[in-house]
Amino acid sequence: MATKVLVELPGGVEYAVRVGSGLIEGLGASMAAVPALAPRRRVLVVSDDNVAPLYLSQAKASLKAVGYQVADVVVPAGEASKTLDVAHEIWDAMASLNLDRTCVVVALGGGVVGDLAGFVASSYMRGVALVQVPTTLLAMVDSSVGGKTAVNLSAGKNLVGSFWQPSYVCADQGSLESLDDREWACGLAEIAKSALVGSDDFFFWLLEHAGDLAARDYDAAAEAVARSVVFKADVVARDVMETNGVRACLNYGHTLGHALESALGYGTVSHGSAVAEGMRFAAFLAERRGMASGDFASAQNELLDALGLPRMGELPPIESLVEAMAHDKKARQGEARFVLLSDVALWELVAVGDDELSSALHAYAER
Repeated sequence: MATKVLVELPGGVEYAVRVGSGLIEGLGASMAAVPALAPRRRVLVVSDDNVAPLYLSQAKASLKAVGYQVADVVVPAGEASKTLDVAHEIWDAMASLNLDRTCVVVALGGGVVGDLAGFVASSYMRGVALVQVPTTLLAMVDSSVGGKTAVNLSAGKNLVGSFWQPSYVCADQGSLESLDDREWACGLAEIAKSALVGSDDFFFWLLEHAGDLAARDYDAAAEAVARSVVFKADVVARDVMETNGVRACLNYGHTLGHALESALGYGTVSHGSAVAEGMRFAAFLAERRGMASGDFASAQNELLDALGLPRMGELPPIESLVEAMAHDKKARQGEARFVLLSDVALWELVAVGDDELSSALHAYAER
């Protein structure tokens, strides 16, 4: 039984997110049922060399069964593929296949594939249709919904990108069984973020079911994915292009999280571990500023512990983190900006100067 969440955007734009098991087997039929995709005949599936051996042939067979002409591009797995060079290779492949504006790009994989393929779709011939088929918990609850696409530069993560909404999102929970513990934890960190900035109801539900999720209970995971998608769909609908500040809440934990990934080298630390550490530091900073009580930080950290997201070990040099945050795309005039919570679902975006940030990081590292 699949759950369907409708993402409704201003101007009458909408797309469905389907969450359930066995959905890749019916990918072609479900795409053909989407009015914007039904008349299109040519599809390029972008995947990586971890996911392709598991699901690519199944996805292609499903697409061919309903009459799509299908080609594929498989990139190396990992953050190192999220570059302009790899995007250029895919653009060249599309041109050599004579794909035109009526083609569809299908992103079959985790967050890296979704971001990369989404960016390619948004820019090839000034934009072609995109379908997201997330195969990781992280991609299902976060990156496949909302239309953010990007590649990395050496100066920082996601510095080149675009907003490009998918026409359809197909989240097959069967693919979660192939995830290792590191990838599973990445998704749990984003679910925790959604609950913390979302609502008391989501937070207390997650606290109650944290043990089940840490133990990879798939019924609990289905509920967590659905709740996360509903939450994100609502946020995106109210701030499609990140212009009125509503969508900023989705960056909770990501300011320090992205800096950790950059300072340590992309792929060295998991995104989930980095974001969880970022949330812990954000709560520490909020308490230090007098915005939040110690009770909130304790409740948040209790949740992260229960989800199997402990504190990281020794942090990289503080100076490198401060510098990385100054170059983060959320920074303004070289000053880092943090989403800070005073309590569950009560947040604000706060600018933090280098001196305060350095002092807080040193104090946090010594705890």
